[in-house]
Amino acid sequence: MKALVFATDVGYGNTKSAFARGAEIGLQMFPSLAPLATNSTLSQHGGGYLKTRDVITVTVEGSRYEVGPDVTITTPYGDTGRTLSEDFVTTPNYTALLAGSLQYAGVTEVDRLVLGLPVHTTPMYSEYLRDRYTGELDFGDTRIVVRNVMPLPQPLGALVSFSQYGGDQFDPGNSHLIVDVGYFTTDWVVARGFTMDDSRSGGVPGGAAKIYQHMAALIAKAEGVAVSGIERIDECLRENLPMLFYGKDLDLRPYFEEARSLCHATVKEMQSRVGRAEDIRSIVLTGGGAAIYAPFIRTAFPRTTVHMMESPCYANVRGFYLIGSAHHARGGKR
Repeated sequence: MKALVFATDVGYGNTKSAFARGAEIGLQMFPSLAPLATNSTLSQHGGGYLKTRDVITVTVEGSRYEVGPDVTITTPYGDTGRTLSEDFVTTPNYTALLAGSLQYAGVTEVDRLVLGLPVHTTPMYSEYLRDRYTGELDFGDTRIVVRNVMPLPQPLGALVSFSQYGGDQFDPGNSHLIVDVGYFTTDWVVARGFTMDDSRSGGVPGGAAKIYQHMAALIAKAEGVAVSGIERIDECLRENLPMLFYGKDLDLRPYFEEARSLCHATVKEMQSRVGRAEDIRSIVLTGGGAAIYAPFIRTAFPRTTVHMMESPCYANVRGFYLIGSAHHARGGKR
């Protein structure tokens, strides 16, 4: 299938995509986990009683990786294929996740591929993404042709989504502060209409994973044994369930309440860059970790209205698709 515009936000937590599906915008999401593929096929021989996992295998630099909605979140020694580093976009895991997003949508040809970057790494990696993913991409059994790559700062997608879907909450004549709390980074943009204020915009490492990692350390201290990964902590918190840990059903709420104090340092950094909020119409929260950081942001900016975007996980990639479509319609090269 050929796509005029395909938008992908390969985040540290989840990989989200937006593309044309008839007259609507199609959306898809799966965990940003890309472990090395297993050679086991036992589930295919279960006589109908074992469910086959919804994953695909992609080849990157000679190695096979599994990606998809049913990718395993636990492994014998904790290597789930998640990458939490600022050079994430240069890793084979990132390439595998991008390949998976294209293959799940059935795309073999893209005129304009829109990709997101954290604000503070956008200057470093924009040209890298253009060079790396323009042309014919070979993922083993699949080849995909990409004619143009358009990297964008992640909160810019949320800003455009807010302008499109925020109704009368969006005031183009005054500034808004868009805050994207991701899995590994927190990014923010101050913009009046669609004009960014570079001096007040920025980003820092520090998202939901920072909280989960500290929770894992607290659990390890209390239980006397290490926690092998943070993926189950994330899943149990989202589903409001206890976490099974060596036969015990752990109540995660006390650990969460203690760990979330780490949000304070990240929010103070943002507050110092943004400065006084007297000229800001509203603060718009998006990203998978928005609900965790919301109380601290409200405390930091007590006189400014705070909006939580609907379906915050998809806000960036929806905006990316709208930006890419508008740019494509104008025939722009960059």
